Formats: sequence, C-alpha cells, structure tokens
Amino acid sequence: MTDTVKTANDVEPLVEQGRSSALLTVIFLCFSGMSVALMQTLVIPIQSELPEILRTSAANASWVVTITLLGAAVAMPIAGRLGDLFGKQRVLVGSSILMLAGSLVCALSDSLVPVLAGRGLQGLAMGFIPVGISLMREIVPPAMATTAVAAMSATLGVGGAIGLPLSAWIVQTGDWHALFWVATGLAVLVGLGSWLIVPHVHDGHEGTFDFGGAVGLAVGLIALLVGITKGNTWGWTSGRTIGSIALGLVVLLVWGWFELRRSEPLCDLRVSARRPVLLTNIAAVAIGFGMMAQAIVFPQLLQLPEATGFGLDQSLLAAGLWMAPGGLMMLAFAPVASYLMRTFGAKYALALGAAVLGCGYLLSFFLMSAPWQVLVASLVCSAGVGIGYAAMPTLIMDAVPMNEAGSAVGINSLMRSIGTTVAAAVMAVILTGQTSLIGGFEIPTESAFKICFLVATAAAFLGGALALTIPKAERPTG
Repeated sequence: MTDTVKTANDVEPLVEQGRSSALLTVIFLCFSGMSVALMQTLVIPIQSELPEILRTSAANASWVVTITLLGAAVAMPIAGRLGDLFGKQRVLVGSSILMLAGSLVCALSDSLVPVLAGRGLQGLAMGFIPVGISLMREIVPPAMATTAVAAMSATLGVGGAIGLPLSAWIVQTGDWHALFWVATGLAVLVGLGSWLIVPHVHDGHEGTFDFGGAVGLAVGLIALLVGITKGNTWGWTSGRTIGSIALGLVVLLVWGWFELRRSEPLCDLRVSARRPVLLTNIAAVAIGFGMMAQAIVFPQLLQLPEATGFGLDQSLLAAGLWMAPGGLMMLAFAPVASYLMRTFGAKYALALGAAVLGCGYLLSFFLMSAPWQVLVASLVCSAGVGIGYAAMPTLIMDAVPMNEAGSAVGINSLMRSIGTTVAAAVMAVILTGQTSLIGGFEIPTESAFKICFLVATAAAFLGGALALTIPKAERPTG
C-alpha cells in the first residue's frame, strides 16, 4: 500500500482516495478494536477452573483477570502519547505485536507465571483502541468521521460483550488453550491489517517521550487499582488494601506535580484541567461505572439457580448469549450517536446516552423474572452506553490540540476503565454484603441485585448531569 504523507490537520489527500477505501479502514479498525477488547473477558468462562488448571491457589489465579485490566489502564494513556509522537499507525502495529506475543505465551503455557506475563501483554495491547479512535479523524473523509469515531469507541464494550459467549463456546468444544490460539489468530489478522490496510499517515510530532512520567503513572495506577480490585478479597479495612490505595494516590499526586513541571509531559495536565476535558473525563468515570455494572450483575442474575426464588438458572454459555445482543446494540447505535452529535452537539448526545443507561437500570429493577426481560433491560442499557461512549472522544478531540489527541483520548479511555474498576468493586461489596444460605452456599439476595441497579442508575444520571455542564470549546492550536 502506498504511504500517504499528511499532517494531523490535513485530511484532503485521504479524502481523494475515495469513500470505499476509507470505509474498509474503518471496518478493519472496528474489527480490531473488538478483537483487542475481547481479551478482557477471554478467561471468564474458565475463571473458576484456573486454580486447578494452573496448579495454584484461587487468590493467585484471580490475578489472571486482574493483570489484564491493570495492563490496559496503564497502556491507554501511554500508547496515546506514543502515537502523538511517533505516528499512530506504528503504535497500532506495536499493540498488535503485544497482543500476539501475549496470546502465544498463554497458548504455550501451563503454569501461573507465564500465563500472567501473557495476560499482562494482552492488557497492554488495549492501547490500540484510543489510538485507533484518535486516528479516525485523520484517515476518513469529514462526512464519515463522527460515525467512524462513534463505531470505534463502541468496540470497548462490544468486544467484552461478545467475548463471553464466544469464549464459553470455545471452552465447551475444546481445550482451554484453544482460547489463546484463537486470540493468536486474531492478533495476526490485526497486525497484518494494521500494516497493510491502515494508511501509513505521517502524523508524528517533534518531542521526547516522558519515561519518568510513564513510570510514575504506571506505579500510581497499579497501586490504586490493585487496592480497589482486591479490596473485597483482602478486606476493605485491611492494611494491604488501605496501603495500596494510599500508595497509589500519593504516587499519582507526586506524578501530577512532576508532570506540571515538565516541558513535554506524558499528559498535559493543564489541557486535562480545561473544563470541557475535565468534565468529560469525570462523566466517563460515571458512565464506565454504569457499563460495568450490567456486565457484572446481569450474568450473575441469569446464572443463579431457581432455588433462590428469583434466579434464572441459565448456563454460562446461555447467559453469555443473552448478553451478546447488548454488545451488538452498542455498535448499532454508532450511526444514531453520530446523528445526535451532528444535530444537537456531542454534550447533549452524552447526556442522552447517560439518561438512557439510567432508564435501562430502572427497567432492570422491575424486569428480573425471565431471561428475555433481562435481555430487554440489557439492550436499553447498551444503547445508552453506545451513545455515551461515542460522544466522549468527540468532546475530547474538539477541546485539545491535534498533536495531543492520542494522549487525551487515552486518558479518557483510562477514566472509563477506572469507572469500570470501581463498579466491579462496588457491585461485589453489595452482592456479598446481602446473602442467604442456599444449598450450603452464600447467594446474593434479590434485594442486593435491586440495590445494584439503583446504584448504577444514580451513577448514570450523575454522568448525564455532568455532561450538561460541559461548555463548548474551540480546539486549541498545537
């Protein structure tokens, strides 16, 4: 493929290539985003079997899920900055190589340490998504840009939703290693397409990479998120939990002080502090919370035994299939979100998405007695997530210099991840805090699920209210 030389602000050379080639690039990037996001839920179907598979304790095996989330949180802002400096297409290729290496390591392993290493690399590959989002405006005609960004942004939720039934089916039909061989095949496709299909846009900018800032951010985020994700296991008042969260907050405060004194920081906190960016990122935490709540609560409700009096007694595969249409709904609402943004503005689209998400959880409060009812509530929630996730990158990119678009979108993706991490912790506290003994097992009560729905409703409506306060911003030059 012929390289196209262009700057971040100049889209005309690629517009001349025609709509069909741009559409192919958008389709590929969305497929790749879904493939990378699938890594988050890849091992959920075998989570209960991991201690036996890896010959380790349940506490150690839980890190197989946690380390991927940590890797993703660290990678997204760092990958965005690398894309701004060295070119986004190169970072996409690099992310696909990380995904390939991690998948191969896991596919060839049978013990804890190499599987953790491989899962960590798969998490680092999540940097692909914010870089792909920020690249969209540079490689597609302006008329397609908003819809393309919306579709790519939705892949954060779509991949996870589709991954659950897909992984469950793969595990039921073959050895657990097959999960990672499938991931390896996807990584090969993502890597080849990133090199052959994505235009080689020369959109890097002069500057140096802030290694100190990257290390500080990584240490602070890992400490903070480990404390949050392990709080329910370690105990919220234990020294390990409090110490981890406190260490993370202190390191992040020092990191912020350090970044403000850098001439070329990893993340320009002055730009992030601008009201349009800051309020969008705070709203991202609330809406990320809302998205993860349904991913945690709905599958548990579907799989609880009928003996509880309200459980729906579905298998893991069946529960995944009931949830999968929600992921497709997020993608289907990308053009709807694009229309809303063009007609009313991105902030109103974000507020509407949050409101729809909140209404979905209110429906969930009343629709709990059959799988189809959970499906209806999930579809409404997913429509809200699809609209909200689509609007956030547009709000961010409209408010930051183009040479910082990748980094800014990466930070926004990180804030969504923080929201999902906090949601997982809060939902776990609620569901384990109100239980009844059935068949010798502690089972969450029906009221615990209803409290989860109300908490998620409040988070979604809070995100919508914040969105309405976002001021209009002119994109700074840079």
